[in-house]
Amino acid sequence: MRLLITNDDGIDSIFLHELVHALRHAGHDLYVVAPKREQSWVGAAKSRHRPVHATVGDRGFACPTWIVDGTPSDAVNIALDHLLPPGARPDAVVSGINVGLNASLGFIIASGTIAGAWEGALHGLPAIAFSQDLTEATYDRLKDDDDQPDNELLASLATSAARAAQLVPGLVNATAPRSFIVHNVNFPFPHLSPAAIQRTVPAQVIVPRLFSPAADDGTHRLIFRHGEDLSPESPLTDRAALAAGHISHTVLDYRKLGHA
Repeated sequence: MRLLITNDDGIDSIFLHELVHALRHAGHDLYVVAPKREQSWVGAAKSRHRPVHATVGDRGFACPTWIVDGTPSDAVNIALDHLLPPGARPDAVVSGINVGLNASLGFIIASGTIAGAWEGALHGLPAIAFSQDLTEATYDRLKDDDDQPDNELLASLATSAARAAQLVPGLVNATAPRSFIVHNVNFPFPHLSPAAIQRTVPAQVIVPRLFSPAADDGTHRLIFRHGEDLSPESPLTDRAALAAGHISHTVLDYRKLGHA
């Protein structure tokens, strides 16, 4: 398949690199476009009030690669409309692998990873978002080590990337063009052997108090919180599937927004 790959953690994220290498190993024809810097929690924001630069990059992917100094939504829009060669329309947009989960309503709506995939759906393409769940301790170690994963995380990431490459063809073939669907796939942690896939729905999580009280200079800073899960026992939620060590697959059908 011909695939456009993006993410929200930036062009240098090893999570992106592992996904690209796994997809190339599976024989797919790839194009990569990613933000210059991390763009987590920006949702589907677009850079309206400034020009956006896109430059050719080389990160050893052995495929056309561009770096965009904007959001994931900027990157996918610009790539699909202006960067890809004539006649090179992809079969799908694949976003990820995200550093951390994208599970529950609050996280899904805020996610730049899912937004990158959503821009593909807005262009009439099948779209898939992949995310790797992490413990808070593992995430903190990753950031303390300049985004270089330890051996356990690297092994889990390799397993997840290989599984993502296996899942892509089936998910793409199961998605009709112009269907406004994003497949949201979250991998558990640790993920050292292939886990079972469970069809899930977004957990109903409220996430108050995401910002700190004002500091002496009057500023507020984001504080990560998992939130309070108010979900009923059934159907199975994305958060519950991950907690049980399963791969969560949620079909986000945006045509159903506002329906009774």
